Amino acid sequence: MIIRGRPISSGKAEGEVLVIEDAFSFLGGVDASTGELKVSPGGNVAGKVLVFPRGKGSTVGSFVMYDLKVHGKAPAAVINASAETIVTTGAVISSIPMVDSVDVALFKSGDTVRVDADEGTVELEGVTMIDSVSSVILIDGRILMLRRPEGASSYPGRWSLCAGKIEAGEDPETAAAREIMEETGIDAGSPLGSIDPILVREKNRIWRVRPFIFRADGKVPSLNKENTAYRLCSPDDVISCGKLVERTPEAVRALLELTR
Repeated sequence: MIIRGRPISSGKAEGEVLVIEDAFSFLGGVDASTGELKVSPGGNVAGKVLVFPRGKGSTVGSFVMYDLKVHGKAPAAVINASAETIVTTGAVISSIPMVDSVDVALFKSGDTVRVDADEGTVELEGVTMIDSVSSVILIDGRILMLRRPEGASSYPGRWSLCAGKIEAGEDPETAAAREIMEETGIDAGSPLGSIDPILVREKNRIWRVRPFIFRADGKVPSLNKENTAYRLCSPDDVISCGKLVERTPEAVRALLELTR
């Protein structure tokens, strides 16, 4: 699948991804003569597609990137969520392809990607995108949370909103209402609103999730086999359910704003 970002430093590259989860400084973060990382997760940046949220630290970091290039230990490319001056300068003077405005949470160390920093695209090999829906169901001011079976093919044992795949030829709103009926027995009617799709990475799948919010006051859920338990949580207690599907709290907050 192809992810579109913004071109920063031109060029093309292909390689294995190495993810650094936090903002990263080349000065102090990597040995310029060997390419060995001095920060988590460790490893060597040479020839890797280095993925991290953004740069930080001293402007000397730009020259560390150039020093890596001189020693033949530079990353093949850099992918950021948000480019800042230090890494941008280092990439340009070192001729390292760089793209930003990309959701770095979609990448995992070990992925294989092709970076086209002329076009601002990243092609992620072996990963498919699946369109789905996920719905906040408000019942008398509380949010319905569902627990997935331990044997589920997706997010086993986790707590989630009412979610499922969009079927061929189905529009997202229809899919959301259908999933609610199938999983809870609730006829929720029309949604109160929706927000832009959210992307969530699970193994070799990226779920493109269209979130909705419905009101079903007075309704009592009747679960099918797709879930093993439910809870009605106050908005502030959603995170206390247990292990959640990624980005659930973020979706809940944004959807609740539509009702205020």
